[in-house]
Amino acid sequence: MKPSEPVAAVKTPTDCRACGACCFSPSENYVRVTGEDWARLGDEAGRVARFFNHRAFMRMIDGHCAALVVKPGMHGARDYFCSVYDRRPHVCRALERGSPECAAELVTKGQAVAMRQPAGADFMESIPSE
Repeated sequence: MKPSEPVAAVKTPTDCRACGACCFSPSENYVRVTGEDWARLGDEAGRVARFFNHRAFMRMIDGHCAALVVKPGMHGARDYFCSVYDRRPHVCRALERGSPECAAELVTKGQAVAMRQPAGADFMESIPSE
């Protein structure tokens, strides 16, 4: 999807825990972590974030943020939740469910996330580069 293209109408999940699309990316430098974010992460910072060229980013594992925990949910669905939700970076706090940015994440990555097989390289190839 190009920045100039309109975002198609998508159905926003009633709960972010049913989606998780915003936590996935093929980029290792996907979620920027500021100094304030690092401090807020506290003891968890080293586990979920890392430095690259004097900048901090959330770690990415198998194509998703290291803080994301994916568990089997009800009726075969997946349950996505952030293990540092109360301490998450500003960029994550700013992304509101149902916002245009959320809709763009769903359009760009939603189907790939929904169809994801655990740790599959095909999944990473199915998400457009940012």
